[in-house]
Amino acid sequence: MIEDSLLTFPCDLPVKVLGRNVTEFRNAAGEIVRTHYLDLEQECIAEQISSNGTFLSITFTVRAQNRHQVDALYRDLTASDDIMMVL
Repeated sequence: MIEDSLLTFPCDLPVKVLGRNVTEFRNAAGEIVRTHYLDLEQECIAEQISSNGTFLSITFTVRAQNRHQVDALYRDLTASDDIMMVL
């Protein structure tokens, strides 16, 4: 079976996670990503607060080994009630 993907694995993949600017969101997103990427370095995480301070986007740049790994991460992130959107 051939997988349809625009990505060539392994690759560095930025995953942007959006939520409210609260500790629960930051902790939930970090815990989920680290369950899939145990060796994620702090320099691979970037945060951006919205202009009014209400929302936070966190970009995790992960080293994706295959599509199944990326799909599993996306499923877990979108299943969290603390996370509003995943790009």
